Amino acid sequence: MNVVKGPDNVREQELKRLVDAYQTSLLRMCQIHLQDSALAEDAVQETFFRAYRAYNRFRHDSSEYTWLTRIAINCCRSQRTKAWFRLEEQRANPEDLPGRHADPDMPDDTVLQTVMALTPKYKDPVLLHYYQGLPVKDIARILHVAVSTVSVRLMRARTMLKDALEEWYHDE
Repeated sequence: MNVVKGPDNVREQELKRLVDAYQTSLLRMCQIHLQDSALAEDAVQETFFRAYRAYNRFRHDSSEYTWLTRIAINCCRSQRTKAWFRLEEQRANPEDLPGRHADPDMPDDTVLQTVMALTPKYKDPVLLHYYQGLPVKDIARILHVAVSTVSVRLMRARTMLKDALEEWYHDE
């Protein structure tokens, strides 16, 4: 029996390749964004589902990773705007969050928590640049803003973080 490689078969092979190449990195980013492993896994699964549906429209004017990261950020934002997510977030007691009674051998998560407290306008560029290692040009494509806008947002975010963390890093 001959297997005919139609467009769907090619698309499935491409999806498998994309999953193999980028799943771990996207999962890490979604976990940082959503601060919940199960929600992050859902967001990554939704990312690849959307990528599969839109693969024929991908113009290759950016890298695949940049394209997938943009989709993943949109999935994370969709997760965060759901009413149940906002209710759960409001009910969460900071003392009950994982890592609040941290093991002395574990690193302090103060910086990450301060980054997560930034508005998405500043948080997204910081996470993409410092946690994902993406260049400013790729971040501009992902966020659909000018390169100069990303640079300014990173500069302002650094200033906000410096002010918010001043007491923390002077205690060291």
